Amino acid sequence: MSRQRNDRQIISHKEDYGDSKKRLAIAIIFLGMSFLIVFHAWGQTQKTPVITRPHISFRVMEWNLENLFDIQHDTLKNDYEFLPDAIRHWNYNRYQKKLVDIARVITAVGEWTPPALVGLCEIENDSVLRDLTRRSPLKKLGYRYVVTHSPDQRGIDVALLYQRDVFKLISYQSITIPPFRQHRPTRDLLHVSGLLLTGDTLDVIVCHFPSRSGGAKESEPYRLHTAQILQTAADSILFTRQHPQLIIMGDFNDYPTNKSIREVLSAQEPPINSVDTVTSNSSSAFSMPSISPQKLYHLLARKAKSRDFGSYKYHGEWGLLDHLIVSGTLLNKESNFYTSEEKAQVFRAPFLLTKDKKYGDDEPFRTYKGMKYQGGISDHLPIYSDFELIFDPETDY
Repeated sequence: MSRQRNDRQIISHKEDYGDSKKRLAIAIIFLGMSFLIVFHAWGQTQKTPVITRPHISFRVMEWNLENLFDIQHDTLKNDYEFLPDAIRHWNYNRYQKKLVDIARVITAVGEWTPPALVGLCEIENDSVLRDLTRRSPLKKLGYRYVVTHSPDQRGIDVALLYQRDVFKLISYQSITIPPFRQHRPTRDLLHVSGLLLTGDTLDVIVCHFPSRSGGAKESEPYRLHTAQILQTAADSILFTRQHPQLIIMGDFNDYPTNKSIREVLSAQEPPINSVDTVTSNSSSAFSMPSISPQKLYHLLARKAKSRDFGSYKYHGEWGLLDHLIVSGTLLNKESNFYTSEEKAQVFRAPFLLTKDKKYGDDEPFRTYKGMKYQGGISDHLPIYSDFELIFDPETDY
């Protein structure tokens, strides 16, 4: 007897046969894609690996220390008021306390990393710096220093502390300010040149301009005279270096709007939304402000317009007597070493301030107020700016 044909089985068999074809096609596609993925991965391994160059923060600080004198008489200098038996009763314990406090502040400004450069004003001599860098908590940070030996009658000098691992000293010199009319001799300018990890030279000038003693207007000609000498020194760097990188810092005893800074040095606020040096052939030459490598720019001038901003307080008003000025090359974010005005600031830690009982608000916690010892640190606040340093680890430093 013949077996009856089952159409359902045939249909089912055809459907199974059709699924096998699909699975075969999918398998071929999968194998092809796997091959492409493997081939692409192999190709990626043949490409040159991307080398990321290290970035480090390079913090620059400046601070007027308010008469950092030791307790020994410096021959031929009028430092008698800072001797133990003098009117201020300056003694060893007070001196040591001030050294410890200064070390504490420099460490605090550096946060996790010590400031690479520290410009200091109102220090008596190199013995004071030796005590600061070798016999205070600052010893742990390994600073080296250079200092002027100025004709200032009180023996006041300026100095630069530096970290040798990021700033290799090349040379330094004192620039003497010639006598001016009836005014007494003032502090030398300190010009220091050093090698950065980038292989480029960085020039630093630390200055402490003549005081306002006798009146701001009456003493201004001496500061203008000093500014002119500083401007000549700056020009010799800006127009002779192939890639000039210059930082000028110090206590100018003038504000950003005064003639010494605004007119003689021509230190301006960095242009907003600026571009790097623009040539006359560029289509954007007249549409955007430009930064010139041969010009000077004041990192704190714009912030100094604020009423409550400053490094020094006089008759209840804050003002900026301490300055950070840079060459245009140091504002170029395409370079290996640069900064911006956003990275510059006054350091206003609470332990540097005390209540201003006369005018209200706060004021710097001074060592002396008049002839009265307060136990503070300085009548000035420190200023600082962060620079971005990008270097090749293979470079021979």
